[in-house]
Amino acid sequence: MPHVITQSCCSDGSCVYACPVNCIHPSPDEPGFATTEMLFIDPDACVDCGACVSACPVGAISPDTKLTENQLPFVELNAAFYPKREGKLPPTSKLAPVLPAPMIESRGGPLRVAIVGSGPAAMYAADELLTQRGVWVNVFEKLPTPYGLVRAGVAPDHQSTKRVTRLFDRVSEHAGFTAFLNVEVGKHLSHAELLEHHHAVLYAVGAPNDRRLDIEGMGLPGSVTATEVVAWFNGHPDFADLALDLGHERVVIIGNGNVALDVARILTSDPDALARTDIADHALAALRSSKVREVVVAARRGPEFSAFTLPELIGLTAACEVVLDAADHQRVTADLATVADRLTRNKLEILAKLGDASAPITRPRIRLAYQLTPRRLLGEDRISGIEFTDGATLDAGLVATSIGYRGKAIADLPFDEVAGVVPNDGGRVRDSAGAYVAGWIKRGPTGFIGTNKSCAAETVHRLVEDYNQGRLGDPAHKPAALDRLVRSRQPAVVDAAGWRAIDAAEIARGGGQRPRGKFVDIAEMLAVAATAPRPPAHKRLLAGLRR
Repeated sequence: MPHVITQSCCSDGSCVYACPVNCIHPSPDEPGFATTEMLFIDPDACVDCGACVSACPVGAISPDTKLTENQLPFVELNAAFYPKREGKLPPTSKLAPVLPAPMIESRGGPLRVAIVGSGPAAMYAADELLTQRGVWVNVFEKLPTPYGLVRAGVAPDHQSTKRVTRLFDRVSEHAGFTAFLNVEVGKHLSHAELLEHHHAVLYAVGAPNDRRLDIEGMGLPGSVTATEVVAWFNGHPDFADLALDLGHERVVIIGNGNVALDVARILTSDPDALARTDIADHALAALRSSKVREVVVAARRGPEFSAFTLPELIGLTAACEVVLDAADHQRVTADLATVADRLTRNKLEILAKLGDASAPITRPRIRLAYQLTPRRLLGEDRISGIEFTDGATLDAGLVATSIGYRGKAIADLPFDEVAGVVPNDGGRVRDSAGAYVAGWIKRGPTGFIGTNKSCAAETVHRLVEDYNQGRLGDPAHKPAALDRLVRSRQPAVVDAAGWRAIDAAEIARGGGQRPRGKFVDIAEMLAVAATAPRPPAHKRLLAGLRR
């Protein structure tokens, strides 16, 4: 009964370290780990111990006998990653830690690190730091709620992927961890001020900007980015008021990566099914009254170059009606005749089995379309359609672009305008002593949630090496001074107790029928956070002095 990794794999590698027989690949020290779409369990080497099940932060691993019908394709997908063999393999030695944590030498006080951001890269970095003795981590997040794209970027119907927050919750409960939520670095505090209170500052701020499509009509009402739509249905406070017109029968999405599929799937899903997720109330109400019957996901290149991952395609076809028109079916067939890459062939084989777009539309559906390059958006006062370079046009009431992300410059740090990242060497920011980066602002918008684990670990080990070698300056202030500074600049700071109050209130709003009912208004969040019980002022002061 071998175990199988399924669609919600986050690729963080926890299962690799837990496996006693080294049967999960690619591991973090192997080629392809940073770019693989998921990890795979070798069915011939697996000894069915279940250690990986407990280690997986998103519940992506199950025995093959307990898979749902929609998960059955992953049995063959895992097996296909490995060569064909006869019989079980003998256990191999356990992988040594790829990046063993060095011991931090005492230098008259703990290592103090500020982490800017609270998404996966930030929390994995905090986790790595706090496994070492004598480290204090202060996390700064501009929203009153933590966890970044796990909260605001993962589609609401992918609740298993969101389970990684359970790991982050455990990290945040560490005695050396302090959260300063609703505090924006660059507004309330500067980089220089953070360095005065810490040995190092690690930025894990992602790539918040969308790459923009520069064609006529962009900017008209009805033209949005897929990232904005994702933030809208996930209840991000900055996008709760996004005006989405779902009154037309067709939506067009430009680009066909995983985010494009997320948007297409949510726009065509049964609202009653979505009502059991943590989708924002305003989005659910809009989807209940939606007139959308077809979402066209348009790609510039052919099927062979589809940007979505194989697991996402498998999940999409299991959940939605997905079709191709006759010309695209022919393109798929032609690509199958020439493509040798295994994963690409697997995608093409699934595409070849999709239905025909000429069939009557009986329920909202998704149409994958290829070799369509946008020329301009049509309409005067608002979007009425889109024209492509081959002269084809599509009527549409909403056009969403999904062509990638770009990092944003950070005040007082260098920035590579071409790559959209902070120039760095393994996470060390160049020509900026004490500054480090992890996640997309370090490596660009590549990889998945779990990819940030090895990325953050690399950065942390550079940071600790610099500390041990005496390359980092000591803080100029005692620990308690930081809390006073933050509260003087941002009295509405939300601490861990405040976040727990928000979290509990959202879960209560779910009423047991959904994971949570999200607050989308910051004022409401702050009002709830203010109800959290706190120790008397003198006890807080003593705690600060001990830290």
